Amino acid sequence: MKILVLNSGSSSLKYQLFEMPNESPLCSGLVDRIGQENSLLIHKVMRDGIEEVFKIQETIKDHEEGLLKVTDLLIDREKGVISNVEEVKAIGHRVVHGGEQFSSTTLITQEVKNKIRELFALAPLHNPPNYLGITVAERVFPKAKQIAVFDTAFHQSMPPRAYRYAIPKELYTDMGIRAYGFHGTSHLYVSKKANTYLENPDAKIITIHLGNGSSMTAIQGGKSIDHSMGLGPMGGLVMGTRSGDIDPSIIFHLINERGFAAKEVNDILNKKSGLLGLCGLSDMRDVKKAMEGGNEDAILAYELYAYRIQKYIGTFSASLNGLDAIVFTAGIGENDPDMREAVCKDLAFFGIKMDKVSNKIKSSDIREINTKDSKVKILVIPTNEELEIGKQTFDLML
Repeated sequence: MKILVLNSGSSSLKYQLFEMPNESPLCSGLVDRIGQENSLLIHKVMRDGIEEVFKIQETIKDHEEGLLKVTDLLIDREKGVISNVEEVKAIGHRVVHGGEQFSSTTLITQEVKNKIRELFALAPLHNPPNYLGITVAERVFPKAKQIAVFDTAFHQSMPPRAYRYAIPKELYTDMGIRAYGFHGTSHLYVSKKANTYLENPDAKIITIHLGNGSSMTAIQGGKSIDHSMGLGPMGGLVMGTRSGDIDPSIIFHLINERGFAAKEVNDILNKKSGLLGLCGLSDMRDVKKAMEGGNEDAILAYELYAYRIQKYIGTFSASLNGLDAIVFTAGIGENDPDMREAVCKDLAFFGIKMDKVSNKIKSSDIREINTKDSKVKILVIPTNEELEIGKQTFDLML
């Protein structure tokens, strides 16, 4: 069965086509800068273990045009991997926020779409483009089953003491204000890999997903018991442009004492804070280049980023009442050995000791970068959110 996975962003569309159940990736790609003059479509095809890359640079006005171009590539005689769109039996959609309504992978109906729309306010940067991806896919692939895989679903196992806020009860019961958690498909995927590697299905693990958006999860027995993000994906760790945890008094000070509008403050915390706010750069690679040039703001940003991760390791170790492994994943977690070293520095008290030599070795496989006498395993596990969405979509189709 061929399963197409779509991850629709505000100006991008990531996709991957799998042959299931053997989990073979047939092709993958990205439509970037949708709605801009310099839109870019990168299409990658696997043939006999060799990756072929095709690029198209032209204006792509909207997501529907982008998906139509992807479809043309999928069935193209030279660049394609299928003969017609009807070969795609199901499409798995990443949906960031499922609220309390969705705790598992779900067949998309009109009722489901209506509920996703109702959750726009909880994830205004993510759920609208996710919803748009669904509506476009329904038109382009009319006979395929549309399946929603929610970032928040994995975290529905958190106990009330972890997801409730100390605010009036009716704000939770009437408005659903609580911590939901995000990046669930990534945390689930790497935690399953970690449990298999450790040969311990009940392992106590902290998964550390570090990218432009970053989060951490405390996992025991394969279940999420606590998470760094909350009502929306702004809290927790420092991110590319998001603030992470702040004192809420700052918000009221800016509004009441400094005359900022609520929307301005929201834009500041979502789009102008994090690494960007600290040093003017949102990409960690650029931050590191600035550090090498002696930029003090970049040095502070890097140190603060690592320090917040260390704080959550301490917090989640207490939540788990022990720790078997920490797992680094996603773009920064997998590819920045200096950040991994900065995070693990001075954590010997928790039994976390890094082998600096093995930490520098690049690999696309699961690897162990702790010393032999480290009580806690330090693992680097490449994430594959698209494959996890594909697997969950396939399982629902059975």
